[in-house]
Amino acid sequence: MPQGTPLTEAQALDWLRQLEDPGQRYYAAWWLGRMRSKHQAAVPLLIQALAERGPRLDPASGVDEPNPIARNAARALGKLADSRAVAPLLKALESSDDGLREAAARSLGQLGALKARRPILQRLAPGPLVAGAPRPGTSRLMEPCKALLEALGALGWQEEDGATDREPLLEVVRAYVDHERPLIRSAACRSLLQLTREDCWGEQLVNLLLHSELQVRRAALLDLGVTGWRPAGSAVAQTLAENSLKLIALRGLVENSPARNRTSPSPSPEEIELLLAMDDLL
Repeated sequence: MPQGTPLTEAQALDWLRQLEDPGQRYYAAWWLGRMRSKHQAAVPLLIQALAERGPRLDPASGVDEPNPIARNAARALGKLADSRAVAPLLKALESSDDGLREAAARSLGQLGALKARRPILQRLAPGPLVAGAPRPGTSRLMEPCKALLEALGALGWQEEDGATDREPLLEVVRAYVDHERPLIRSAACRSLLQLTREDCWGEQLVNLLLHSELQVRRAALLDLGVTGWRPAGSAVAQTLAENSLKLIALRGLVENSPARNRTSPSPSPEEIELLLAMDDLL
């Protein structure tokens, strides 16, 4: 294919089928997820790619990335909303590759796979001093805690297998609210806010909007947007961060709020205030 020519769905599927060129398979897995492919062959091929293992040399850093095709396949499967992906993603959650576990956890959360709650909790249960401890020689943690916490929040609280007590779940998540890394604290508060709708967790996220590090402020913005916690609107609009991210967060407050009336053709006064804040940033 000539350089610069856009990839088509048929070409992406062909690239994922072939086994000779890992680079093509890597890109095809990403493309099928990015374009939300609806082709009947996409999910089976991505599930096959999820089982692939092997490093890829990053030309920019010269460092081997473990299992890149499987990671891209895991990310793509979360975007295609197909329940056939749940079982293989649960298997990937047991991988020794923490990057693959990270991708699998996020996708399981996107898919609303309640069967993932227990294995995710088992990963987090050892606590911030074990699961959340730094991995020697790297900047990563022993477990991809941020992704695991975010997945629990995305799954929400629904009864499963006769379980009626959510306190053990909340206890595991609350342990990460005081983690030494603010990004983990932000993810924990985001998850707790989604699980409980208690304002105290939204207030902690708002406090992180004042953090001295831009990366932390960015994370808190996006976390607030995902939760739809509307009392954060004013603080989000005033955060020292890119307007593009503030717009994403404000849009999330409008669209993700449990209080949103999706049957009404007219926005509520609260939504109007958020929309005006968005206009001011444009």
